[in-house]
Amino acid sequence: MTNAQATDKHPGELADVPGWFPPLDQMLFTWLLEQQKKAGTKGDLLELGVYLGKSAILLGHHLQDGERFTVCDLFEGDAPDGANQAEAAKSYASLTQQAFERNYLSFHDALPTVITGPSSLVPETVAAGTCRFVHIDASHLYEHVYGDIGAARDILLPEGVVVLDDFRSEHTPGVSVAAWEAVLNRGLNPVCLSTQKLYATWGDPEPLQEELLQMLRQRSDVGLSTQEAAGHRLIRTRSRGMKPPSFPPSRHYVEPAHAAPAPTVAESRAARPARPAPSRARRLARDLLPPVVTRAVRRARAKRS
Repeated sequence: MTNAQATDKHPGELADVPGWFPPLDQMLFTWLLEQQKKAGTKGDLLELGVYLGKSAILLGHHLQDGERFTVCDLFEGDAPDGANQAEAAKSYASLTQQAFERNYLSFHDALPTVITGPSSLVPETVAAGTCRFVHIDASHLYEHVYGDIGAARDILLPEGVVVLDDFRSEHTPGVSVAAWEAVLNRGLNPVCLSTQKLYATWGDPEPLQEELLQMLRQRSDVGLSTQEAAGHRLIRTRSRGMKPPSFPPSRHYVEPAHAAPAPTVAESRAARPARPAPSRARRLARDLLPPVVTRAVRRARAKRS
């Protein structure tokens, strides 16, 4: 992971917000949240680790009436231990709560509920069994991810969806261990895998997987495969030149200026160059040769030109 640098400018589009949120995951977030809405599933949203707000902005767009959106991040605060503090200083030095709020309010009228501090504080604010969607992208250390997964299980509704970021990245082995341990020993059922995130549920994944496969098979911009492992069906997805799904621009969006096309000028007869007068030899040929021969000569000239 490289440091994405914050900008002090208001974003005009979601793509202007720094962060790690590939088009494939934007599409999967959007589809899952819309499927929950179609199914009439109501519940709150929760994100652990927001960086500068890219995924939070998308989540907030799918908030339904009466639902609550909560985010949690250390921002400039102190980490709970030295290892977490070192991680934050290395990868998130540019993160400030002010930058997050500026970006979020560029797209929304009000902020979500913001918890400034470690994710261990979340159960004090978010009640058990209240959320339909939880995105975990906070600390990458095993002990912290283990705790975040346990908190998500308590907070989620029975058919709610949890998304674990960086579960397969080479620099985050702690997330990988915690994620697959939850699958093997803690009842977590994978729904699908992207190149960056694990989508899962503690409910029955089969109905959601069937709908997901039906949608994915109709797309030419997604590589798709399925595997069986330890009794779980794993749906693997990867981008094939995918573009991000459409998303409303921010209140600061400025339409790009397009160069005006050059005016078309009708050429007047006077402006056209005069045709040269025929030579004496050509006049004689025109007057003396039979019309058939004259036409043959013209055709031959036309082919050469």
